[in-house]
Amino acid sequence: MYLVECVDGTFYTGVTTDLVRRVRQHNGDIVGGANYTRARRPVALAWSKACESRSVAQQEEYRVRRVSRREKIRMAMSHDQ
Repeated sequence: MYLVECVDGTFYTGVTTDLVRRVRQHNGDIVGGANYTRARRPVALAWSKACESRSVAQQEEYRVRRVSRREKIRMAMSHDQ
């Protein structure tokens, strides 16, 4: 599960089994990015977390989508360290 930051400063959260491929898709390098990120390129990986299953990843995605912007920024900052 991952969090990308768009060029306009917004965040997009998703689940994938191939993080590098998915970020490339969001940036338009290869086919398959989300409509949300298509208009907000380029995007940069801000945070990611490996999960034991897709189900767990989707639960984590649901949780992260609902946290405040401030918390998402904290998550991104902790990922850089």
